[in-house]
Amino acid sequence: MKVAVTGATGTIGRALVAALQERGDQVVVLSRNPGRATEALGADVDAYAWADPESQPAPAEALADVDAVVHLAGEPVDQRWDDEAKKRIRESRELGTRNLVEGMKSAGPRLRTLVSASASGYYGPKRDERVTEETPPGDDFLADVVVRWEREAQAAEGHGLRVAMLRTGIVLSAEGGALGRMLTPFKLGLGGPIAGGRQYMPWVHEDDVVGAYLFALDHDDASGPLNLSAPEPVTNREFSKALGNALHRPAVAPVPALAIKALYGEMAQIVVTGVRMVPARLQELGYGFRHPELREALEAAVG
Repeated sequence: MKVAVTGATGTIGRALVAALQERGDQVVVLSRNPGRATEALGADVDAYAWADPESQPAPAEALADVDAVVHLAGEPVDQRWDDEAKKRIRESRELGTRNLVEGMKSAGPRLRTLVSASASGYYGPKRDERVTEETPPGDDFLADVVVRWEREAQAAEGHGLRVAMLRTGIVLSAEGGALGRMLTPFKLGLGGPIAGGRQYMPWVHEDDVVGAYLFALDHDDASGPLNLSAPEPVTNREFSKALGNALHRPAVAPVPALAIKALYGEMAQIVVTGVRMVPARLQELGYGFRHPELREALEAAVG
């Protein structure tokens, strides 16, 4: 299979490219900086310039003979949300995905599949309700972004493509992301439950993120939204205790909601509310999680 990947130099992108190459697939990368992408991913990757995804279609020559596209690119959500940051977050996903699909119109007949990143933020805060793909979207900023993002990806169905959208939770990877930022305070014994710790965390190990993307590429019945989180989400309190145990450190220092809000502003709502998302469709389709248990998943990620 020949697969084009956007966002390939991020944590998940690098792991996915390596997994695709390991199983013998050919990888094409669309990047704002193809030279940096080649340096990061190796000379076996064909890198094409896509200088401004928000204003120009993806380069047709990069997609001419690919079988599938994996779309991971997007402005990081984990930053303070001022007006400019919100605009970048929204446009990178809405306009970037629109222009990717526009470029895919000119691709060759081999192109059959789009697997697009999405996010658990689709659902907004749902307290302790178990959330499946049938649950309607929330009404906050991030939910609106994800609704727009998925709408643009689904437009590819109108061109005869199968579209799968992976609504991903909190990824456990020591290489970056939420867990990477947690490690320092927890290693110092300064970690603990946030805002009381009762909010749910839809966690998933990096290996299962990569595994689910490969699964979605390979299975024709994997389409529409797919929740990508471990089968059993846990509360922030349970997660903090498990991470402390994995690091052999205490995890009892509470972090007040006001401190998180002072640090992150509106973005803090992701941390202090949470969502109890479960991977109903992936399990129904037969995906077998490599790390279904939190304790083992954390030990694998930080060990």
